[in-house]
Amino acid sequence: MSDRAIRIERFLTQAGWGGVPYRLLAADASFRRYHRLENGDRRAVLMDAPPPREDVRPYIKVAGLLHQIQLSAPRIDAVDVEAGLLLLEDFGDLTYTRLLAEGHDEARLYALAIDTLIALQRRFTPTMAADLPRYDRERLLGEAALLVDWYLPAVSGAPTPEPVREGYLTLWTELLAPITAQPTTLVLRDYHVDNLMLLQGRTGVTSCGLLDFQDAVLGSPAYDLVSLLEDARRDVPEDIAATMLERYCAAFPALDRDAFATAAALLAAQRNCKILGIFVRLCVRDGKPQYLAHIPRLWRLVDRDLAHPALAPLARWLDRHIPLDLRRTPQCEVPR
Repeated sequence: MSDRAIRIERFLTQAGWGGVPYRLLAADASFRRYHRLENGDRRAVLMDAPPPREDVRPYIKVAGLLHQIQLSAPRIDAVDVEAGLLLLEDFGDLTYTRLLAEGHDEARLYALAIDTLIALQRRFTPTMAADLPRYDRERLLGEAALLVDWYLPAVSGAPTPEPVREGYLTLWTELLAPITAQPTTLVLRDYHVDNLMLLQGRTGVTSCGLLDFQDAVLGSPAYDLVSLLEDARRDVPEDIAATMLERYCAAFPALDRDAFATAAALLAAQRNCKILGIFVRLCVRDGKPQYLAHIPRLWRLVDRDLAHPALAPLARWLDRHIPLDLRRTPQCEVPR
């Protein structure tokens, strides 16, 4: 038995789950792994987030915030921070991804997700978590840079020249300036169907289970909305996206819709450029080529974002440095 397995068994024993077998439930793009434990009618989920690559403290903090505003994050039943182990409430198997694949009411599921996002933004105030990281210019620029640091070299076959990289980041600095000056809220950052669940026995927004929120920051209210409606992993029907956008905006009558639409377009483009880089990095660095299947969808989303007039400078930059023939799925060598 490995040292890690011994540490896990000790943790589970102390938590009252000693000797109970566990099986892999899910793995994500990080180094975290989730395992299900079953013992008769009892069920729980083990989060295995090995340090130093992972840190469970942000997860614990954000879960507490979500509980404070009466939203459904998994209850945390046992903690070993130094080992990177958490024992979590098991939300079951009704993930949005599974339900949508089985043909469940798409509009109803998205409406619940929108209502949950509205509740989050109405109930949360930045004073609840003043020490959370801010989605400031430096963080947004660092993410946008992933396009030129990973995607562009993969499709061009050469490192991005430094003047090209600097010009790209200068462009984003100018584009993002209005957004970083806007009011902030709790941004979960990966608010999409893979991280949402339908919880039986709960009503209203508490029936929407929230997962994978450890990277939460203080940032623009538009970010999680575009994360949900411009999903990198599935096509959201245009009529549903439009209906859900209107549902969200109607909940905030004082919202400046033009300013919000601009922020949403800019953040959607930033996010999609970032994810293009992340998915290539996952292949080249981490040996996870399956994410490359989503590259064509991401470029379709970027094209949609570029229709907003505020993104004309980015459209010109892309036409010059990543023309149409380079907007493709790269051939990446998977590390051995």
